[in-house]
Amino acid sequence: MEIFGLPLETIYLYTLIISGVLTLLFILFGDILSGLEAPDYLNPVLILAFLTVFGASGYLFEKVTNLHSGLSAVISGCSALLIVSLLNIFILIPLSSAEESLSISESDLKGRIGKVLTSVPVDGFGEVLIESASGSIAKPAVSFDNEAIPEASLVLVIEVKNGVLHVLPHQQIEIG
Repeated sequence: MEIFGLPLETIYLYTLIISGVLTLLFILFGDILSGLEAPDYLNPVLILAFLTVFGASGYLFEKVTNLHSGLSAVISGCSALLIVSLLNIFILIPLSSAEESLSISESDLKGRIGKVLTSVPVDGFGEVLIESASGSIAKPAVSFDNEAIPEASLVLVIEVKNGVLHVLPHQQIEIG
């Protein structure tokens, strides 16, 4: 079968090569396009992946099998759609949500207990380490009541202003 005077396997091969080159360029220069707002179904990664899989499977079906060209195009389209859907569901969506979940906001630090790494002077800054299941974060800290807090003591974060923790010494209550 020929389209535009070219055999169908040549069109599949051109589609594969062009989409492969565009994918490589998108990997290298994709950050330039990151500011553009577009619907999720117009994601360049998904479009390029579809074209690449469609071109590759169509070329293989034309070269290896004796199927009718229309049937091989339908099978190639369905397989590309299936693979791109699986790529989106199992790789792209979890990666995009994982990136957001690793960030911590300042409001999340209120009420947390930390350990003083660098002692907090009366009118100065120290450093406090807050540990959690996802990792540790060290932030500058000042005393909420303008009292000195020694190194290695536990503190309670009262508030966070401009990235600086305002802390009070924490007293552990023993129940017994």
